[in-house]
Amino acid sequence: MRHIVITGAASGIGLETARRFAADGDLVTLADLRHVALSDALETVTAQGSCIARSVTVDLRSETSCNELVDNAWAHAPIDVLVNCAGIYPATPFLDLDGTTWDNVQTLNVRAPMLTTVALARRAIAEKRTPSIVNISSGAALRARTGAAPYSTSKAALEMLTRASALELGPHGIRVNAVAPGFVTVNSSINPVTDEYADAVGATPLGRRGRPEDIAGAVLWLSGRDAHWVTGEVIRIDGGASTGAWQLPLHWTATPSNTPTEELTQ
Repeated sequence: MRHIVITGAASGIGLETARRFAADGDLVTLADLRHVALSDALETVTAQGSCIARSVTVDLRSETSCNELVDNAWAHAPIDVLVNCAGIYPATPFLDLDGTTWDNVQTLNVRAPMLTTVALARRAIAEKRTPSIVNISSGAALRARTGAAPYSTSKAALEMLTRASALELGPHGIRVNAVAPGFVTVNSSINPVTDEYADAVGATPLGRRGRPEDIAGAVLWLSGRDAHWVTGEVIRIDGGASTGAWQLPLHWTATPSNTPTEELTQ
């Protein structure tokens, strides 16, 4: 039985990943800031039967909390897999950005995975263990989206963090990989079906939005025996959307600043 620690486990991809690991008989530690949602998630996971799961309410914006999450989980049982899934996506037009908004996104989406990875690697190396780490990135790491400059930047940084940490931790037998989901339906209140998102589905070769289980399966594979010679990789799970050259919004409204003049079009 392995010990799996998953941040952002109260809903969506994190919750489905926890459920899948638990169904395989692993001990799962669910970590999230949202206490009520986390309690519901733990109930969902343990309702599967004889699985073992525990929950930890944690604010990953704090360096101390990141270190304590790893230390306390390790004290319960050595960690075999860490899934860094926690993240935020504040939709903010570029001209409305400020330092606080920017820093909040980078702190949770990039700094926290760095801190938990460092804390786990130190413990693992000291005790000669070889855990696997999987970061949850996004298709936004490759393609800018309007209103999502902080998020897209953070996910691009997370992918480089994945490669850089894999390079330095590989000699210790610690693997670090990432999955980059496309548009995934979590629930209707968070991901409303709008014309823009319908357009995005239309630009996806497989013709549908993703589901949390589509992503969880890849996380399980990357953390398992079949991927023992895989590290520093980012697997894009987006129904083929990254094969094309589209972005949101797909149609721009002409303004004096972006409408070609007659001279330029001649």
